[in-house]
Amino acid sequence: MKHQNETTIAYFGRNLYYMFGIVLVWRGVWYVLDWVDISFFSGNHYWTGAVGVLLGLVLLYMPDGDLKEIEKL
Repeated sequence: MKHQNETTIAYFGRNLYYMFGIVLVWRGVWYVLDWVDISFFSGNHYWTGAVGVLLGLVLLYMPDGDLKEIEKL
């Protein structure tokens, strides 16, 4: 039984490791976009927000030509 417990701990540890990496990347992107807003748009989030929504929709549409991923929300 000890072997399965070690496997479960390793599984959760690995997933926690990946989750932490994703959160750090997201945090970095967030701060970069805030810097873009402050530097180029006088702190106005409208343009980067609008471009972000459009770019996100394009990225969701491109792989299979539909937006079914949004239905999962």
